[in-house]
Amino acid sequence: MIHLDRFCRNLRAVRERIGPDRRICVPVKADAYGHGAVRIAQAALGAGASHLAAATVSEGAELRAAGIGAPILLLSQALPEEAPEIVRHGLTPLVSDRGYIEALAAAALAAGARCPVHLKIDTGMGRLGCSPDEAPGLAAHIAAQSSLVYAGTATHPAASDSALPDERALPGEQLGRFREAVDAIRAAGLDPGIVHAANSGGLLLHPGSWLDMVRPGILLYGYNLSGTDFPAEPVMELVTRITLVKKVKRGESLSYGRTWVSGRDTCIATLPVGYGDGLPRLLSGNWQVLIRGRPYPLAGRICMDQCMADLGPETEIPRWEEVTIFGGPAPSAAELAARLGTIPYEITCNINKRVPRVYMPEI
Repeated sequence: MIHLDRFCRNLRAVRERIGPDRRICVPVKADAYGHGAVRIAQAALGAGASHLAAATVSEGAELRAAGIGAPILLLSQALPEEAPEIVRHGLTPLVSDRGYIEALAAAALAAGARCPVHLKIDTGMGRLGCSPDEAPGLAAHIAAQSSLVYAGTATHPAASDSALPDERALPGEQLGRFREAVDAIRAAGLDPGIVHAANSGGLLLHPGSWLDMVRPGILLYGYNLSGTDFPAEPVMELVTRITLVKKVKRGESLSYGRTWVSGRDTCIATLPVGYGDGLPRLLSGNWQVLIRGRPYPLAGRICMDQCMADLGPETEIPRWEEVTIFGGPAPSAAELAARLGTIPYEITCNINKRVPRVYMPEI
């Protein structure tokens, strides 16, 4: 279940924090962190976002096929042969080298189009982007291409979730490098376009990084940073129904490997969700589901398509009863992630597309 009203409230809370003039870019990559890219994109634009962000050309093409016309930033490096598709779908790639710039320029020229691009500067993430020293020259190279539009300049923080103003955090050396590079671009007589750096951590902890546009990701999907007071509401709730209730005698085992043996006569509920749906196998015997407001422990190893919960010796819970795995009244994906030593991004992104997304309310 995807709560669009919560998503929109999260976005409006971002707007309230940054003021009316800055743009908001909503990342909808990885199927909107597992929430459904098209519906989340529509909700985001309806609630005031100006831009969207995807990782791959196919993700951007899916949004265009759904009739979405807003600017879509392409955050990851595409392959050279994908340049014509980028132009055809009107995507806005982040560029950081001459070869990519020239491939896009050639594709746009051949299509009789102009392709907007944002220059990506690496200020400490070490992943994509040109060095700050290279930025003015590459900006000039973009501006010299008649088939390109120099539409923006970006960087990405490596440690914006740190409140410490040290060299690793965005308000320290990393943001300083970015500002110097943007100033050098302007000094060369070029307009850097929309200047943007802040992700969720930057938005919450470092107002100096807000610049012209912010790119909050996980915050919009409802997962806050520890120690901050932002009113984020988790958007995803994983819900299923019991497919079978059966009696198990004391001493009987359940599931693969016979790792769980009942210490009593009990009732077992089978649930049609497993690691093939994105429920981590490492939660076997290490999580509780919620039924009628009460927690019940998982029993035995989680299978690809099913798992089981121990309802106790006597139960009035019937077959087909609704069960909440996480979210809503149950512990959130953040708590589930903490149990496994990971992050909520990984949990929500891994919910398989075969799991139906039910959007509430229909907005």
